[in-house]
Amino acid sequence: MTLANLRSPALGTAAGLLLGYAVDALVGDPRRGHPVAAFGRMASWVERRTYASRRGAGVTHVGLLVGGSVVLGTALGRAPGGQVARVVVTGAATWTVLGGRSLRREAAVLAGQLEAGDLAAARVQVTHLVGRDPSRLDADELARACVESVAENTSDAVVAPLLWGAVAGVPGLLAYRAANTLDAMVGHRSERYLRFGWAAARFDDLLNLGPARVAGLLAAAAAPLVGGSPRAALAAVRRDAARHPSPNAGVVEAAFAGALGVRLGGVNVYGGEVEDRGTLGDGRTVEVGDVQRAVRLSRAVSVLSLAVAVGLTAVVGRFPWDPLTRSRAGLRLSVPDGRSRRRVSGSQGRTP
Repeated sequence: MTLANLRSPALGTAAGLLLGYAVDALVGDPRRGHPVAAFGRMASWVERRTYASRRGAGVTHVGLLVGGSVVLGTALGRAPGGQVARVVVTGAATWTVLGGRSLRREAAVLAGQLEAGDLAAARVQVTHLVGRDPSRLDADELARACVESVAENTSDAVVAPLLWGAVAGVPGLLAYRAANTLDAMVGHRSERYLRFGWAAARFDDLLNLGPARVAGLLAAAAAPLVGGSPRAALAAVRRDAARHPSPNAGVVEAAFAGALGVRLGGVNVYGGEVEDRGTLGDGRTVEVGDVQRAVRLSRAVSVLSLAVAVGLTAVVGRFPWDPLTRSRAGLRLSVPDGRSRRRVSGSQGRTP
């Protein structure tokens, strides 16, 4: 490997993604002072000044906050210090936007409560993961809610940020998390947000179109690790994903259902309103023991997505420009720079 290769932005980005993933896997989200929570407070402040029951106001809201995240990420990515600074900044940003360990920890706590037969505690715990009304859910329904959340958030909180980080570096990491957070905050079909939240919901859908499908493929690939079949997972996606109201969550949840050999989806209650999310998978009903299997599948998909992201940095690095440095390989061309419910420790996207 030449000195030029060691200094390549792609290598620095890949190393930063690896570093950030490792920190998240080891320590998870900070208990206090999470940057995503700070962003949420800022977004609420901005909302008080931009809100109007119009789609245009929502577009402005999203543009200001996501655009600001791109500007911040670009500035951080150009911090002095060379390759070491790139690795450290990318690693810190990756740790900030990932939520894999926190997601799996919350699910494991719920699994323990269900295994102990403590439904009261489990109904409280599940609100850390989903937005549906848990008051009348039995143990198996609580387990289903958890598995669905683990599936969707594996994509939203791990796969998608890693892929956007690979494609667009620090600006991509921060912009994706900003968009996903705004979707969780305002991308609802309530009376207040039906119009204002439209832009946040649609933009989040757009950003997750690719990552959700990568997550579905990786879940199929990892199915044998939880006693499942890749063929069954892919069949569930082809047959059932479109039944879900979300163009992205349906793909990931169907893949998990097929991989685990269970049925997900169905009728849920949100704020007193009944919503039918379709049936995903053709296996048995979810049982308490399936929560831990879903956690193992989530971990496998996360590791595989890291490998994909690291490989993707090499592909992106072949282009004659870099979104953070404006030039590559000595080229000095004039090329523009490139680029719901409760959440788990402030860092997850919308959950079922």
